Amino acid sequence: MDYTAAQSGFRQRKLLFFCIEHNMRLRNSSVDRPDGSQLFDDTSAAVPGPEGAYRNQQAGPQAAGLPGHSFLSDPMSNLAVAYGSSLASQGREMVDKNLDRFIPISKLKYYFAVDTVYVGKKLGILVFPYMHKNWEVNYQQDIPVAPRFDVNAPDLYIPTMGFITYILVAGLALGTQNRFSPELLGVQASSALVWLIMEVLAVLLSLYLVTVNTDLTTIDLLAFSGYKYVGMIVGIVSGLLFGRPAYYLSLMWCCAAIFVFMIRTLRLKLLSEAAAEGKLVRGTRNQLRMYLTMSIAAAQPIFMYWLTYHLIR
Repeated sequence: MDYTAAQSGFRQRKLLFFCIEHNMRLRNSSVDRPDGSQLFDDTSAAVPGPEGAYRNQQAGPQAAGLPGHSFLSDPMSNLAVAYGSSLASQGREMVDKNLDRFIPISKLKYYFAVDTVYVGKKLGILVFPYMHKNWEVNYQQDIPVAPRFDVNAPDLYIPTMGFITYILVAGLALGTQNRFSPELLGVQASSALVWLIMEVLAVLLSLYLVTVNTDLTTIDLLAFSGYKYVGMIVGIVSGLLFGRPAYYLSLMWCCAAIFVFMIRTLRLKLLSEAAAEGKLVRGTRNQLRMYLTMSIAAAQPIFMYWLTYHLIR
């Protein structure tokens, strides 16, 4: 009986607590407080409009104390920037002037002014020069025309591509013989380049000793000396495809072709002074010029064989 009465009293107290809690929730759910103030503060007035945001954005770097704006607004800083720009432009002009003195960039553009038609005709003359009749270089106002307009003009495109192709074909030949290595290919490339430079220097020294007045330049000699790589490539490829006999036959043909090509090309350059004076190629001085021309032409087959014979086995 006592247990039932205690349980009934507990239920009554629980119901009374629930009613009190419900009444408090109803009071707190009202919009206004008892003192007339709002439950939450109205912050809508604090949100800046578009103009205010733009002004705050402009004033941001100054308000944050960033050094960039003050540095750029300093007159001394602007003067330093202008002075640095002038120094940079003067240095660039000085570098271009000195570079053009040692490496004539403007002249090199002339030797690479070629097209597909010129390259095809020039390769045909290098391999079969016997049918070509006119070997004179055309001039326009005492300036030789670009190679793409004159097949007799020297160029550096074919020698450069010939040198690169020769190195690649040499690597292929070494690979077919299981002798390829990057070191050996580097030795092959460096030796070919060294022999080319030594050949050009020897020709320049010979021209100086013989005192030949010619319009041949160092780049011209480099171009004429680089034409032999075409015959070297033909010989190596023939040897790889058809064996050593084909290598010898094709190399002999290309050696004879480059010999004729060099004779007919250089004689107009080295004997131009005597031809201009209307003199016959006689006398000690003119004979030296002829010997020099034949020596330069005869050196081409020797280099062609020396740089290719070890690649065919």
